[in-house]
Amino acid sequence: MTDLRPARRPQIKICGLMSERQAEACAAAGADAIGMISFPRSPRHIDHRRMRLITSNLPANVCPVGVFVNENFEKIMATVETGRLRAVQLHGQESPDLVEALSAEGLIVIKALFVDGRPALDQAARYPASGFLVECAGGPLPGGNALQWTWSDARRISSDRPVVLAGGLSPENVGEAIEAGIPDAVDVSSGVETAPGQKDIDKVTAFCRAVTANDQITPRRIFR
Repeated sequence: MTDLRPARRPQIKICGLMSERQAEACAAAGADAIGMISFPRSPRHIDHRRMRLITSNLPANVCPVGVFVNENFEKIMATVETGRLRAVQLHGQESPDLVEALSAEGLIVIKALFVDGRPALDQAARYPASGFLVECAGGPLPGGNALQWTWSDARRISSDRPVVLAGGLSPENVGEAIEAGIPDAVDVSSGVETAPGQKDIDKVTAFCRAVTANDQITPRRIFR
């Protein structure tokens, strides 16, 4: 279950962190959640030992999230335990049963749905997830691949389900994206980078400020 966030802004997830120093800087800039990718094909992939180093230095109010693609329950839980994760993001063709099993372990479970891919937005009711990351799909890897899309499409589920908006976001357009999609959280990776996994902290700070400036909604709290 989610609850209402006191602040009138969406939560902020900075994804694809690879170093402790940059994760701490993102947290200080205003991130509510830090995403770490466990997917060997990703240029931002890190192992569970590196995750533990990162999570061990995060403030308690910043949620550590592991991102997985078509991984099994045992591997995810091993990474959760070693990496000290509080949330998992499933970015492939995972089953509703897997979402349910991970939720039963007390985890925040975010399931990715795609406007132009599968599973599609109309599949949301199948998944007992804490929230849904919504993006368009496309590109060589799972994830946003820096592709912008019609963010207002997220409203198809954001009215009654917690939504994390992702895909093509940057400090320059995140305000527009929030107004269009009315999300509960926003997720950025390449839009605040100088290279894959290398965050530009000035851009992260600008992104967080742009989100904070958008106060027309009181979203549900997903990351905690």
